[in-house]
Amino acid sequence: MKRSSSTTASLSVLASCLLLTACAVGPDYVRPAVATPAAYKEAAATAANWRPAQPADDAERGAWWKVFGDATLDDLEMQAEAANQTLAQAQAQYRQAQAQLAGARAASFPTLGASAADTRSGRYGTDASGSSHPSDNHLLSLTASWEPDLWGRVRRTLEQGKANAQASAALLASTRLSVQAELAQDYFQLRIADEQQRLLDATVVAYQRALQMTQNQYDAGVAARGDVVQAQAQLKSAQAQALDIGIGRAQLEHAIAVLVGKAPADFSIPVQAFTLSPPTIPAGVPSQLLERRPDVAVAERQAAAANAAIGIAEAAWFPNLTVSANGGYQNSSFAQWLTAPSRFWSLGPQLAATLFDGGARRAQSAQARASYDAAVANYRQVALAALQNVEDNLAALRILEQEARVQGDAVKASEESLRIALDQYRAGTVSYLDVTSAQSSAYAAQRSALALRGARLADTVALIKALGGGWDAMPVVDHDADRNAAPPTPN
Repeated sequence: MKRSSSTTASLSVLASCLLLTACAVGPDYVRPAVATPAAYKEAAATAANWRPAQPADDAERGAWWKVFGDATLDDLEMQAEAANQTLAQAQAQYRQAQAQLAGARAASFPTLGASAADTRSGRYGTDASGSSHPSDNHLLSLTASWEPDLWGRVRRTLEQGKANAQASAALLASTRLSVQAELAQDYFQLRIADEQQRLLDATVVAYQRALQMTQNQYDAGVAARGDVVQAQAQLKSAQAQALDIGIGRAQLEHAIAVLVGKAPADFSIPVQAFTLSPPTIPAGVPSQLLERRPDVAVAERQAAAANAAIGIAEAAWFPNLTVSANGGYQNSSFAQWLTAPSRFWSLGPQLAATLFDGGARRAQSAQARASYDAAVANYRQVALAALQNVEDNLAALRILEQEARVQGDAVKASEESLRIALDQYRAGTVSYLDVTSAQSSAYAAQRSALALRGARLADTVALIKALGGGWDAMPVVDHDADRNAAPPTPN
């Protein structure tokens, strides 16, 4: 009867523990508020319904680069997805975070163990009867222990693990988007370098014709020797610039090789005509795309993890309760080892608490709260920086488009000025200095037009990146619902 009462008491303690596990110390997480404008300053109509950022790092980014319609870029982006080492590192770190989450979840369950031993022991000397015979001991036992989550420490740890895993998924998405954007920008710069090379090659041919014309004029006695020398100097200068373009082009090709996971020696991009102009981004870009910015999601999830750390630190103030059970067979006789009289069992709780730690727990709690405040400030700063990125690129594209139109007029005017100067020189009404001046102006105008086209393409990529990567996002796996969620991948 006494044993039954003890068992009943132990079971009562266990039932009470199960009821107490419903509570958790520490603040419940609430997403920090961020002051947001009603609309973008540079394009209010684009984001009239903009909302505060929500982490949606598991939304597909999509093959956004296909908006440019360049088959070579499409192929390079797919190579980077398969072989970029920075991306591979981020994927491994995501798997590591998922494994850490699984480890945190395991703390919610009991621990089971089994052991078996067959020992023979003795001691030197004799006992009271003068005997020193060795003894045998045969043991087979099964143990179980469980720490009820009375104060929510395990749940807060699990919350922290989930938030860290989600932050890692967002970091993976951010890394993927950065690699994609960097590759696109390098590719466009390489193509602009090809166009600059083509322009310089054509300029060299034009300067050669001008030199021949000047030489003919000199041979006919209607031009000075200085005109010939000036034409030669201008030609050589253009030839030197044409060679210099090759340095930048080679370096861009090497950078692209590394981005697609290849050694520069094993990679090349053939020169081809490049007539692509920056695509027009729809004026009605969905405002919720800013919610999909992975860097904002990283910062927000880090704040959630820091909040959970407060609960973990506060749980250290309370005692830990461990419920353990042990049972099995033990006997000194092998023949009677697994018989009913050899059975044994034990069941009971164990309570342990720290009474004095010199202020360590108080310091840990203060540290956790300060870390949370820092994470909140970082989240708000990242959100503001995201707004700035969008505003900067919207402004840049708007102004560059206006500049490109003006520059196009300048190209036409400079070409017409060059034509007139050449006609006048042939007629002998102006000096060759007027021709070289017109040639330099025409070349500079054309090169500036190419540079503007490259800048507009680069800023278009930057705007797409600032908006989260694409316009066709669809929700995918919920990290909270699927504990074995795979890292997000592009369409």
